[in-house]
Amino acid sequence: MNTPHHTVLITGATSGFGEATARKFAASGACQRIIITGRRADRLEKLKAELTALHPHCPVTALQFDVRDRGAVQKALATLTPPDDAITILVNNAGLALGLEPAHEASTADWDAMIDTNCKGLAYCTRAILPGMVKRGCGHIINIGSIAGTYPYPGGNVYGGTKAFVKQFSLNLRAELVAAGAAGVRVSCVEPGMAETEFSLVRFHGDAAKASKVYDGMKPLSGDDIAEAVFWAAMLPSHVNINSIELMPTAQASGPLAVKRNR
Repeated sequence: MNTPHHTVLITGATSGFGEATARKFAASGACQRIIITGRRADRLEKLKAELTALHPHCPVTALQFDVRDRGAVQKALATLTPPDDAITILVNNAGLALGLEPAHEASTADWDAMIDTNCKGLAYCTRAILPGMVKRGCGHIINIGSIAGTYPYPGGNVYGGTKAFVKQFSLNLRAELVAAGAAGVRVSCVEPGMAETEFSLVRFHGDAAKASKVYDGMKPLSGDDIAEAVFWAAMLPSHVNINSIELMPTAQASGPLAVKRNR
């Protein structure tokens, strides 16, 4: 494993996978600078102070914006000046699930929020940063997907669809970069299974009791587990591209096909 000095930008860094990934990179000493983004200013500032304490020689920049707002994404990233604007690793982590109702009962407002964040927000951030990577001939985009993009489950309708988008978008990016002569820009998709963060609390609109039941009687993945996978992919030699990493807790597996029998 090599440890070059990187400029890492992590979206959705105020909780869960993003927060754990920011801590992992800061503690590693592999970064020259870290840029954390999110919607919640108070959490961003708290994390910035924590990361600075972890590695005092690694400057930390906090940018507050909502990835769903294309103008806000462009405006915030335009404030970065050299050398902060030469981002070598982009971790597209910002995302969410909302609701678990079947499609015919689901909230279309929840659908809009998932599509706008998981698909459009990820695309906006990628489009803003990718040209610089192509120009420099190197970089790494790491998208946080989900096993929901591969394995369907009841209630996963639009959420699973958005994560299928993340998976296919990642593969298409890689194909395009190689075709364009920019093979030095790597693209990976990290696809976790059940993981205990704020994910279920957000999905159930703040219902803590309902969220906690998701993990009853089993040991889920943690934010730190996902951060380890992201960091491993990023720190491999530059000629190695990890297309995807699918990981589940040992208590989870894909299930058999559903069959409805009339008896």
